[in-house]
Amino acid sequence: MTTRSPPSIRNAIHEVLSSMRFAISLLVVLAIASIIGTVLKQNEPYPNYLFEFGTYWFGVFRLLGLFDVYHSIWFLVILLFLVLSTSLCIVRHSPSMLREMHSFRERTTLSSLRQFRFRREYVTVLEPVQVSSLLCLTLADFGYKCRTQSRKSGQFVAAKRGSLNRLGYIFTHMAIIIICLGGLIDGNIPLKLQQFFGIKHIETRNMPESQVPEASRLGPNNLSFRGDVSIPEGSSADVVFLNVGKGYLVQDLPFVVSVKKFIIKYYSTGQPRLFASDLVVRDKQTGKSKAVRLEVNHPLDMDGVDIYQSSFGDGGSHLHFQVWPLSGTSVQPAALKGIVKQHDPIVIRGHPYTVEFDNFRSFNVEDLSQGVKPPSGGFMQDMRQALSLTGANNKDLKNVGPSVEFKLRDAQGQAHEYLNYMLPIKLGGHLYLLSGMRTNPGAGYQYIRFPLDDEGSIKAFMLLRAHLDDPSAALHIGLQFAKKSLAGTSEQQAMVPKLAQISASVLALFRQGGYDALAGFISKDVPKNEQVNAAKTYLKVLQGTALEALDESLPAGVTIKDKMAFVEDSLNAMNDRFLYGPPVYLQLDNYRLVMATGLQMTRAPGKFFVYFGSLCLVLGIFAMFYIRERRVFIYAGSDGKVLFSMSATRQTFDAQSEFENLAAKLGDVLIEKGR
Repeated sequence: MTTRSPPSIRNAIHEVLSSMRFAISLLVVLAIASIIGTVLKQNEPYPNYLFEFGTYWFGVFRLLGLFDVYHSIWFLVILLFLVLSTSLCIVRHSPSMLREMHSFRERTTLSSLRQFRFRREYVTVLEPVQVSSLLCLTLADFGYKCRTQSRKSGQFVAAKRGSLNRLGYIFTHMAIIIICLGGLIDGNIPLKLQQFFGIKHIETRNMPESQVPEASRLGPNNLSFRGDVSIPEGSSADVVFLNVGKGYLVQDLPFVVSVKKFIIKYYSTGQPRLFASDLVVRDKQTGKSKAVRLEVNHPLDMDGVDIYQSSFGDGGSHLHFQVWPLSGTSVQPAALKGIVKQHDPIVIRGHPYTVEFDNFRSFNVEDLSQGVKPPSGGFMQDMRQALSLTGANNKDLKNVGPSVEFKLRDAQGQAHEYLNYMLPIKLGGHLYLLSGMRTNPGAGYQYIRFPLDDEGSIKAFMLLRAHLDDPSAALHIGLQFAKKSLAGTSEQQAMVPKLAQISASVLALFRQGGYDALAGFISKDVPKNEQVNAAKTYLKVLQGTALEALDESLPAGVTIKDKMAFVEDSLNAMNDRFLYGPPVYLQLDNYRLVMATGLQMTRAPGKFFVYFGSLCLVLGIFAMFYIRERRVFIYAGSDGKVLFSMSATRQTFDAQSEFENLAAKLGDVLIEKGR
């Protein structure tokens, strides 16, 4: 006898798909995927992930589709299978549940009633018909619906309440289906199919929006999308860019958004208290315009597209710099103008560079805690060291003024990134200009501190630097230092030429490589047991010579109260310039602020399915947990014996208490009416 394998396989597949175990497994996978999609920021440009996770894990995560979990093929396939599985579960179990809701179980036998956990027996003189009528009225007072049935040896009563509990199962399963359908709609399956068949292509080239080909553009009627756009004040946009894989797609909007003004207010801590945009939205089809103020958490619905106020940034502020040389004998700064997000050429000591103005902030709050003292040492420090922050206690939060981020990129494409503060910062009683530098975008900035005179000007430092960098002035400075240091006996005066020569040599070494050059000379040419003393001596000579150079270079009318501290800070800054990159300092001295608003545009028709599904889920959970099904069975025999049994879906303390109360009430009724 042969077996028909195809039906068996079909039945097995149906059994698996409609099983609760399979549906729960899919839900667990979706829950894990949702956690990943929540923790891991989605739809970022690929270079961001590559930098954060490295080449290996970037490849693994990209292969798994974790950078866009909710639109990945495997996630959408799981949603489809979950819809199928849950639908089969409903089809499989709902008919029996609906029948059970309407059934009173009148065929329950007396022997099975005696097996119930909750049961009680009574003896009465009343007739079975009287017993069934009285107890049905009593049960009705408790919210039960009753049916009576005449049997050969008595009357049978079946009652129930809380049958809507079984709707909880149906509603929760329906909710899963509806929510998954919403996810499938917002997953934009039509776009996936267009990409699969080559109708739409991801654009990877950096080009103006107007030049993006039609194959990389999506029409205004696209089913669903979520994209961001940054619009400067006084500008407009009618597209958003969608990050897709290693490139982007351009989504055309059915309207034009113009930004009239961007408003931002801050807390004293420097955190934004409010930011909003005054917009004019013009419908392309009707030509009608609508002026609105868009605020955080108050989106605007326009032609089925939700517009959210999501962020803000610089929109192309105009900047003006003084470009100070950090090497050579020149002290005259050159003027430089720039616009944020644009590039400008610059020549540094005969070499071509490009200045890339990345960002500008007009408001910066830093913790300048009490008891601040400048850190010792002259090597470039991170921000916390540069400001000498003492920790989270006794914070002294102050606005330190505007800052600008930019890059200096050489002809080979190598770049140094800078963060320069515009206003002087007072640390330890002295004024400084801070400038941070890094060569790795993921690293923290290392800061150099340029000392300022009593009026907050950097010119005194630049004059001192130029004087110390002048080889022709080194012997003269050393001679003046030697004469002042050895202005005593004739024997001391005889040592002036030698000390002058030593001073000039120390200046030459420092000019060539800073403290490292001095340390290298000492470790090479000085005996090891004398190196510590030699280092102290050379440092004193260097500081004394620099102090003499300061007196010679300081213009009339410029005052510096603590000249020795100024000299030490100047030497530290001159040492740090060897780690600073190209030998120029761009001092921001003026700007005109232009803000840009960051808007998120979203079309998500599936959200209505999600909302309705969530409502069904709440109703279903409420029905399952707060509506308790109870069934009561009473058998009144012709011999005067009455059996009362009750069943509950869950054997809880509440069920026991309800049974006791109901049993006591039924007993009282039988006793009272039987007198």
